[in-house]
Amino acid sequence: MTSLRRWTAVLVPEREEDGGSPLSERGWRTTVVGMHVISAAVWALAVLSTVSGDAVDGGNRGPTLVVLGVLAVSYAVAGGPAISSSRPVQAVVHLTVVVAGFAAIGWLAPSLLFMLFLAYPQVWFVVQGTSVGVAWTVLLAVASAAGPIATTAGGRTTAEILQETVIGLFFSLALGLWVSRVLHQSGQRAQLIEQLEATRAELATAERERGALAERERLAREVHDTLAQGYTSIVVLAQTAAAQLATDPPAVRDRLALIEEVARDNLAEARAVVAAFRPVGLEDSTLVEALERLASRFARETGLPVRVDTAALGEGAELRRDEEVVLLRGAQEALTNVRRHADATAVVVRLSRVAGQVSVHVEDDGVGFDPAAARGAGLEGLRGRVEQVGGSVDVASAPGAGTRVTVRVPGS
Repeated sequence: MTSLRRWTAVLVPEREEDGGSPLSERGWRTTVVGMHVISAAVWALAVLSTVSGDAVDGGNRGPTLVVLGVLAVSYAVAGGPAISSSRPVQAVVHLTVVVAGFAAIGWLAPSLLFMLFLAYPQVWFVVQGTSVGVAWTVLLAVASAAGPIATTAGGRTTAEILQETVIGLFFSLALGLWVSRVLHQSGQRAQLIEQLEATRAELATAERERGALAERERLAREVHDTLAQGYTSIVVLAQTAAAQLATDPPAVRDRLALIEEVARDNLAEARAVVAAFRPVGLEDSTLVEALERLASRFARETGLPVRVDTAALGEGAELRRDEEVVLLRGAQEALTNVRRHADATAVVVRLSRVAGQVSVHVEDDGVGFDPAAARGAGLEGLRGRVEQVGGSVDVASAPGAGTRVTVRVPGS
């Protein structure tokens, strides 16, 4: 049983599972068609030589034609399909018929052994494997040489026949091993290409997911820094207006006008966020003008005096768009925190330039807090936004000592 399994492993080709066809589908199809055409041409030449009587004695003509017919049927039923795709059963059947057929031709018509020119390549195309190809090539060489040696065909000596057989076997093995190596390397390249394409697809998917995540984070920051703050202002103004409705109608009208203004700004900000445009505050205006408008509206909403100080800004390179956005958003976030938590009586917004860096400082004289113990989504989101442009955020505060929030950008 062990011996049978060993011989089976040597003679039966394994299924190809290492990366697909070594050639492109079109290239492999062209190669297979070429093999079919050459096989038909060589077989037709052998039939003509047999029928004409040039290559076969009269008494052997009929048996030789039968052998050629069996080889043709075997190629059509088993050999062709085995070449076109990996089919071990058909491969074994066809190669068995080929070995037996050429053994018969060696006895009946040795002059037709020129067909080995076709049979040897067929072995390698059918099995597409090194050890199996060697085994079947040797079997074919031995089988085809047995008849000529026994009958001393053509008056040749055994040594001459063996010499011709060994030479043919040597070139067949050399060519077959080279072809097998090329096929193997090409298969490895095909597998590598497949892996690279899969990796590229995975990277593209990861890049899309990262882009989607970055966009979600951008939208979350924009919503927090603009829309959420605007809606907070609207709520506070509406509550104030409701409280003054019975006692101070003129103040209520001012509050309603301010609510309308904030709502319109919020609508414009929403459109800008969706389209990823420049913040509304920076449209057709400088950063200083945008900060002055922001401070003015904050003063109207809260009643707190707000001063904008740009004396230390000086001259220097213009800020990039993203740097201006970061400074404006930093001021908005700081003023929102003043409104919510500071209980301040005055606020100062300073814009300065030191050693090339541009900073916006928002200072209040409110109740202050312990920065180490405080955690807020607003300041954390602001830090993330500022870090994207290479800047930094500092918060200086203490209970009862007010608060100063500083946002710095490189000022390139």
